[in-house]
Amino acid sequence: MSIDKKFLDLFIKVTEKAAIGASKFIGKKDKIAADKGAVDPMRNELNKINMEGKVVIGEGEMDEAPMLYIGEKLGTLNGPKFDIAVDPLEGTKFTANGEPNAFSVLTISEKGGLLSAPDSYMEKIVVGSNLPKNLMDIDNGVEKNIKILAEVKNKRISELKVCVLKRPRHDGIVKELTKMNVKINYITDGDIAGALSVVGKNPTNDIYYSTGGAPEGVVTAAALSCYGGQIQGRLVLDKEEKIRAKKLGIIDFDKKYNIDDMVKGDVIFCATGVTNGDLAKGVRDLGNKYEVNTFALHKSQNVIKLVTNIYNK
Repeated sequence: MSIDKKFLDLFIKVTEKAAIGASKFIGKKDKIAADKGAVDPMRNELNKINMEGKVVIGEGEMDEAPMLYIGEKLGTLNGPKFDIAVDPLEGTKFTANGEPNAFSVLTISEKGGLLSAPDSYMEKIVVGSNLPKNLMDIDNGVEKNIKILAEVKNKRISELKVCVLKRPRHDGIVKELTKMNVKINYITDGDIAGALSVVGKNPTNDIYYSTGGAPEGVVTAAALSCYGGQIQGRLVLDKEEKIRAKKLGIIDFDKKYNIDDMVKGDVIFCATGVTNGDLAKGVRDLGNKYEVNTFALHKSQNVIKLVTNIYNK
């Protein structure tokens, strides 16, 4: 089964409306207002679509509205059943501070197609397409994984570019990478954009090696499945998070997830720029209208495209 291609434009409109809503708070130092500015129009647009949508990856629990919460039903409840992963504003801090790489993102699959990941951390290794299947393994350690990648890409180790989220928890990874003399490209936030920097026509990195959000890991896996890229992830759970994970049906807390474990069947992925970034340009306020740019993927239709749309105010 695949998702009808008519849905792609409808979901593009969802992230575009959310991005416009968030853009009104660029540089205003108010993360909560920026997030709400994206959440409300996103929910509004999703509820217009003839579907029975269920949020499997959202921003919180039911009592934390106005977030799009896990378990929330969306759409007219008349139409195909979809699982939805949403981040109305990836990069609230970027938006509040007027910095690049904020965007509105969602992923859609058929019912049961997306892993319900708890809002916890996930160790991640991401590599691009046209590589042997299941190439990377978290348990190999940094040095072995880098050597394997250099060999299959026919590159010297010093030619490899590694994207790392700049956090103290990655000091061990950075130490090993530095010792191996690879080029490290740091990002300060924006786990999804960082992970997707390894795919596309001109990837800026060879590998993404970091621990970031588990929900973002599933969203990334959906996008990578459209490219033939690879991700391996493992949840990092404390006592409380294990209880939450269990409620979502996760029993094996040490499981290493590959794309096929996180994403099944057809998917649609849309990311609309709020501020200028690696995935798409930001919202442009043209006075009486807005120009928006969306990076859109639809797996079964082999769609990978950048879309520009105009909305009147």
